[in-house]
Amino acid sequence: MTGVPASAAGGSSGARRAGPRGPSGAAQGPAERAPSGGAAEPGTAARGATERGAAERGATEGGVAGRGGKIAAAAVNQASVWNVANLLTMLRLLLVPAFVALMLGNGGYDPAWRSFAWAAFAVAMITDLFDGHLARTYNLVTDFGKIADPIADKAIMGAALICLSALGDLPWWVTAVILGRELGITVLRFVVIRYGVIPASRGGKLKTLTQGIAVGMYVLALTGTLATLRFWVMAAAVVLTVATGLDYVKQAIVLRRKGIAERRAALKGTEG
Repeated sequence: MTGVPASAAGGSSGARRAGPRGPSGAAQGPAERAPSGGAAEPGTAARGATERGAAERGATEGGVAGRGGKIAAAAVNQASVWNVANLLTMLRLLLVPAFVALMLGNGGYDPAWRSFAWAAFAVAMITDLFDGHLARTYNLVTDFGKIADPIADKAIMGAALICLSALGDLPWWVTAVILGRELGITVLRFVVIRYGVIPASRGGKLKTLTQGIAVGMYVLALTGTLATLRFWVMAAAVVLTVATGLDYVKQAIVLRRKGIAERRAALKGTEG
């Protein structure tokens, strides 16, 4: 049996190892293949272009989504005025004219009309207790609420006091003391706000509760023992009104002095 020479066998093996042949039929060596850092294959280039296009589209869509998120956030901020706490404050403001109409209805001395007026006043006082709590608990504090809430509080209380004094049920000096204190402390808060905020004290909250009970008892057409009792409740409300007012004045003076001292210290530190 005639064998194949070893050199021929080796040559054919070398030819097979040489790799794929080119168009001329010659085997392509390693030097003839495209290096890894050279021109990309057509398929690779197409995939790169597709990936770049997808990235550009993603960036564009991301920008649109970002702008859409800002617009949505702005819409939420605008709609946040219509939250539960502010709606309760608005309800209290609407109850003021309704209360006055009921209080003065049929001459102002009709027990039935006074009972309806008391109901409106009671609802207003109850909403006063809840709207601030809801706003602080559920982060519903808004600029509208900060302005409207104290206005609604003083409006319903002032309307009740003025109506009672106009009807002769409550001395005018009591109305003057309570309303003067409320308006004075409000102005004082704005005067010293540059130095800090005067927090509501427990005495102030007790004063508000006592005032509400006393005025509510005067709104009702009470007689006998209850009529005597409401006198003493109103007396306690007046005492608390004056005492807490003086305490707020003291806090304002201390806060102002502290703020001035801190500013002077800061100026000296800057100059030094």
